[in-house]
Amino acid sequence: KYLLAYSPYHNVKDGTTYPPTMVMTSDHDDRVYPAHSFKFAAALQHAQAGDAPILLRVESKAGHGAGRPTEKIIGDVADRYAFLVKNLNFTPTL
Repeated sequence: KYLLAYSPYHNVKDGTTYPPTMVMTSDHDDRVYPAHSFKFAAALQHAQAGDAPILLRVESKAGHGAGRPTEKIIGDVADRYAFLVKNLNFTPTL
């Protein structure tokens, strides 16, 4: 009962207009099994009533986050910023 109350997956409601969402996971995460993220993203996509994107970003050959090479950190940060810039309609001033 209590787990269901705060479970993101179990609280997805059909026909809801969800904001732009990027669910992030790693394919070798030993703390949060990646299938949970897959299932949550799929549920959001199915329930989405609006046109905001529901994306799933899967980091390959990575775990829960500690000890990642610089290349993977840069890719992760770049994807986060790109998602924000796109979905907040941000126009950079140079």
